[in-house]
Amino acid sequence: MSETTRVAVVGAGSWGTALAGVLAGNGHRTVLWALEPEVAAEVNDAHTNSPYLADVALPESLAATSDLAEALAGARVVVSVAPSQFVASVMADAAPHLSDDVLIVSASKGIELKTLRRMDQVMDEVLTPAQRARFSVLSGPSFAAEVARRAPTAVVAASADPDAARRVQSLFQNRTFRVYTNPDVVGVELGGALKNVIALGAGVAAGLGFGHNTRAALITRGLAEMTRLGVAMGARRETFSGLAGMGDLVLTCTGDLSRNRTVGVRLGQGESLDDILGEMRAVAEGVKTAEAVVALAERHGVEMPIATEVHAMLTLGRSPREALDNLMSRDPKPEEWS
Repeated sequence: MSETTRVAVVGAGSWGTALAGVLAGNGHRTVLWALEPEVAAEVNDAHTNSPYLADVALPESLAATSDLAEALAGARVVVSVAPSQFVASVMADAAPHLSDDVLIVSASKGIELKTLRRMDQVMDEVLTPAQRARFSVLSGPSFAAEVARRAPTAVVAASADPDAARRVQSLFQNRTFRVYTNPDVVGVELGGALKNVIALGAGVAAGLGFGHNTRAALITRGLAEMTRLGVAMGARRETFSGLAGMGDLVLTCTGDLSRNRTVGVRLGQGESLDDILGEMRAVAEGVKTAEAVVALAERHGVEMPIATEVHAMLTLGRSPREALDNLMSRDPKPEEWS
């Protein structure tokens, strides 16, 4: 892929802005689409995005616009980074402006609540057969602020088309952003979505004052839940031992930059979900994903006790201590990963 590839990044939140910075820094002609005109203006004029990525200088070559058609004009690659609940509507608006040979890369981590669709399934409705064949996913342990500040980071690009995955790898990789390839789109999609639900639970445990033992238990048993559901939905088991599974799960459950963990911490400390979300400009994907995950688990006959208790805290009014007690008082059983 040419060093002057024309790329459109659709979504100017923290993650979209960080990825746009990587692409522009790699020499690609990158345009960032922002819903808010004031965000686009700040990126163009000050080379910053203070509402979503404070204290980070963006490449001067990065352009931004709030006009979706303008952002997509002539793009050979489109990176979709809208919040997962809005990907369908945003990409439906984008579809008329996409060429048939465009490479679509999804970097949104979530499951559509009303339909229980992964992002690749959402894209199936708006992309042409040729576009769907090259569709790729980018995921892995990557806080936006650290990526933007060029902290060494490793992620994974997944596609059913090996050439498409390698194109994404070539597009993004540099000395501080390493990209591996993987053919398992379903597993990479699910890893990126499910880990946010477990991170909410890890945050709740921290908010209740519990330490490393509790966190390790939640991460390990959370990974078991993620793997069970993933395999039931057609993913490869080994994907959940990799960057999009264990890697992203550990990061999101332990890092202070994790929005989902932060929501959980505040819930554990007794704050209401409405108050927490009312103060957040960025989206904590796990809040909506928790309900979708529980519904998917029921559909596929998969036991997911941690996700079930997180969902109960978010939507049924269950207290954090009651949720933890429910997990710890379950019937004894062998450690199984199948």
